[in-house]
Amino acid sequence: MRSRSLHIPRATPLFLLAAAGYLAVGLYLALGVGYLQGDALSRVADTRAALLSRDPHLAAIGFIFTPLTALAQLPLVWLSEWFPQLTRWGLTSIAVSAPAMAGAVVQVQAIARERRCPAWMTWLLTAAFALHPMIIYYGANGMSEALFVFFVVWAVRRLVRWMTTDDVHDLIVAGLALGLAYLTRYDALAATGTATLLVAAVAWYRSRRGAVAVLDGLLVAAPTVLAFVVWSATSWLITGSALAQFSSRYGNAAILEQSGGGSAGGLEAIAFSAAEIIVTAPALALVGVVCVTLAARRRDPEPLALLLPLAVLAFATLAYLRGLTFPFLRFYIIAVPLLVLCAVFLAPRHGRMRARRPGPRPVDRADDPSRWTAPVSAIAVLAVVAGLPVSAAAMLSPELSQEQHALHAAILPRLGYSDPELRREQEAIIASFDTERRIAEYLDSLGLDDGSVILDTMQGFPIIASTSHPQTYVIPSDRDFVTALNDPGAHGIEYLLTVPDEGRGAADALNLRYPTIYENGSGFASLEAEVVNSGHDRPTWRLWRVVGS
Repeated sequence: MRSRSLHIPRATPLFLLAAAGYLAVGLYLALGVGYLQGDALSRVADTRAALLSRDPHLAAIGFIFTPLTALAQLPLVWLSEWFPQLTRWGLTSIAVSAPAMAGAVVQVQAIARERRCPAWMTWLLTAAFALHPMIIYYGANGMSEALFVFFVVWAVRRLVRWMTTDDVHDLIVAGLALGLAYLTRYDALAATGTATLLVAAVAWYRSRRGAVAVLDGLLVAAPTVLAFVVWSATSWLITGSALAQFSSRYGNAAILEQSGGGSAGGLEAIAFSAAEIIVTAPALALVGVVCVTLAARRRDPEPLALLLPLAVLAFATLAYLRGLTFPFLRFYIIAVPLLVLCAVFLAPRHGRMRARRPGPRPVDRADDPSRWTAPVSAIAVLAVVAGLPVSAAAMLSPELSQEQHALHAAILPRLGYSDPELRREQEAIIASFDTERRIAEYLDSLGLDDGSVILDTMQGFPIIASTSHPQTYVIPSDRDFVTALNDPGAHGIEYLLTVPDEGRGAADALNLRYPTIYENGSGFASLEAEVVNSGHDRPTWRLWRVVGS
């Protein structure tokens, strides 16, 4: 019998190398430095509540964020019942973001390879993307950006293929990728809308038949529409609100109001967004203009797929202009693959693109005989690579990068600071959840019964992620939370964890039910301990013992 050799896809070594690199950086930041991102840890806590709380049910994941980032963590979070360190340090979220960003690296390389770019260009641009500081950081920190970038780049690749092959399989996969992108971040709606219009326009141009344009457009839009309808309907049936992100007191709109975030609008907001895009992808304007010029000269439709990440950037800019988001650099991360792919499309397409079942109108791929193509491509690649230090410096700037500038204290702790107050702030950011971990350890040591402590996870999510006994806590996702809150003593509650009635604490369930609970225990609780928080912009906790009804 003839033996078969094991076939390993050519992208596998690249994927494994990138995933291992991002995972190593993530483990260093989490375990070596203790630097965790709040949004990532919040999703960890939600997933843990869905599996291991005293009232486990899938809806405990919540409907503020779309669910895919949390759902992907379920298997590893389940293991935290025996290995609580997995959630205490946010490792389950890092185990999702690292391979997701590695997948994005593979997709970028595949686009360049299918474009038939020269080998030197393919590998330099792949490396420039994989080693971009924003890509490394968000591949390593467990946030939703890694999954989102992967799905958008995957959709771009499949649309690039469809432009040439007219293969319905490529169109279907592009739609699936966009549907999954929506289940990762709401920004995907901009990409899906753009892709639908683009595909319909190209299909009509090729066939001059309206039915073909509508059908192809629906193939791309259907997965996102289905995801939107199912997710919104489920949220409405369970919570009474179809769009909890905007209506809930835990949603983005409420958080902006509580924290005084958002933009003032006008030219200042536009200038800020432009600055964020420039420092994220410094060569984007130059390379983008050359890309558009060459595509028009060659009558090359493939770069039209880059309208998807461009739409995401436009959405982020508009959202900040309207005061709907915070001034965070990560909202513009899609500029990184947009820049790299613009550089990829400077090379002329040639050779036959393989397709499972080419459509009736595939496009020929011809070489561009221009002698300027090679030097222009080389200059563009150098510009992409030269921009990496600019992006790294921007990430360490408090003005340009509110969330990442504490990396200065994490990776360059011995480098002198001109501003001691800034250094203290960065060290406090790194220590943001140390206090909550100590609170969880203390309450674990008391050996309390299930349902003995009640708290709101708006500020208390790090405690749920850190505890070894999540069943100890009564939290808002528990179906008896309101009845327990209304009469803690009658429902076996021994302790209450409270935060000040200010900022985000103004929407804390305990403060809403008992307006004076933080100040005096509302007449039925005695102060057990006050814990001053060592983290930046984190509340001082008060632990109250229930002494009456």
